[in-house]
Amino acid sequence: MDSFAFIIHPLNVDDVARKFGFVKHMPDSVVERLLRMLPPFKVSEIAGVASQYNSVQGWFVSCPLTARQMIDMPQDYVIQKIVQTGKLAEKYGAKVLGLGAFTSVVGDAGVSVEKQLNIPVTTGNSYTVATAIQGTRKAAKMMGHDLNKAKVVVLGATGSIGKVCARLLAKEVKNLTLVARDRSRLEQLAATIMYESGLAVSISSDVKRTLSSAHVVVAVTSAVDSIIGPHDLMPGAVVCDVSRPRNVSKQVFEQRNDVLVIEGGLVKVPGQVKFNFNFGFPPGMAYACMSETMILALEKKYESYTLGRDLSLKQVQDIVGLAEKHGFELAGFRSFEKAVTYEEIAKIKANAKIKSEPAYA
Repeated sequence: MDSFAFIIHPLNVDDVARKFGFVKHMPDSVVERLLRMLPPFKVSEIAGVASQYNSVQGWFVSCPLTARQMIDMPQDYVIQKIVQTGKLAEKYGAKVLGLGAFTSVVGDAGVSVEKQLNIPVTTGNSYTVATAIQGTRKAAKMMGHDLNKAKVVVLGATGSIGKVCARLLAKEVKNLTLVARDRSRLEQLAATIMYESGLAVSISSDVKRTLSSAHVVVAVTSAVDSIIGPHDLMPGAVVCDVSRPRNVSKQVFEQRNDVLVIEGGLVKVPGQVKFNFNFGFPPGMAYACMSETMILALEKKYESYTLGRDLSLKQVQDIVGLAEKHGFELAGFRSFEKAVTYEEIAKIKANAKIKSEPAYA
């Protein structure tokens, strides 16, 4: 039977406490030392993923390191831990491996991991980009924003996902600002976009100032801590937060009833799916990065698909076609692990209108 595995890991110590209650009252440093001692392990078996063309089985396997550990610890150590998790997936019979959360951004974004395994590897970033743009487009429309007139910002624009998001958005917006720390890389990306689409984009390294006038934001940085707070956004703003951990602080959700924050890349998986693990999603829903791995297995496309720092527009377009073929589709919006209904979005839009009318300039 065709099969896949997907690597997950705890984003923070709180995630560990939810799985292992006995660590709840331990200091974070102690919990992280314990995690370093743990070998990779199977989290759950996945059943019921099926399209009209094929059905597949899969496994969630855990790399027991938090996001902060993956960023702070020696890169070679972290990569070897990911490789060990991949070898566990091989033992279970997986024919393709997906890298989830920070396992997809450590080091060279999967290239070194793939070289040390006997099965192909993908980060899932191609389908993540596709669904992020689809979700942003739909959310902006529901909030009353015309992308031809709105001020659109890509936060983390020089990253692998950010670059392609920016290039795709440049084909349908008129006012686009790219934000990242490295100005030379921003200038290179701006030149690429000018060549491809004829759009002269703005560039900035000032996150707070840029966000203050943005109608639509796509957040795709690899920051460990949140960088968008409740006072950074204008009324009526739409933020598609693709990053894990989130770029948007939970305080935005708690204090701002006039902005819409959605999680990019949430997908309805075809079939009677049983993940046997609770991500806080309704049944049958998964992140786009997970879905890309399933799509490759359903298609019997056992090759390393999305690896490294550079994505291609063709990869994004091709995976969208395969997703449609097998019945994957953008799911309803979610924000901070909770479903957002169309009625709630209408209330957010009304609250924003009370505070200020959107002004395009």
